[in-house]
Amino acid sequence: MFPRQVRLLNAGDYQSVFNDTSTKVFAGEFLLLARKHADSGRLGLIVSKKTDKRAVGRNRIKRVVRDSFRHHQELLNGLDIVFLARQGIRDVENPELHKRLEKAWKQLAKKAQKPIFEQKQRKSKQK
Repeated sequence: MFPRQVRLLNAGDYQSVFNDTSTKVFAGEFLLLARKHADSGRLGLIVSKKTDKRAVGRNRIKRVVRDSFRHHQELLNGLDIVFLARQGIRDVENPELHKRLEKAWKQLAKKAQKPIFEQKQRKSKQK
């Protein structure tokens, strides 16, 4: 079960993450966007028909992501996260997707702990 308090429920919740993204992790077949939030960690899923035409495939991806998020919820406390599936994710098997998600959650948590000022400084040095 995935209770309401750990989900992004409406368009406004998703929009706030898109507009105020503090951390991004790109992992090839998916993208994680996050912003700091006072409550416990919440997750929103975007898996479009472009990623997999069959509902069975889209539901499999969402099920694996939810399960992985549930196992790493303590690590991701205080973040609103949007999982955005990209093309090619349907070819990734469940165990491999679990591994990639675990690595991405850890990267996201590590990046989110750094102050936003530090992240902006690093970006300006790269340009």
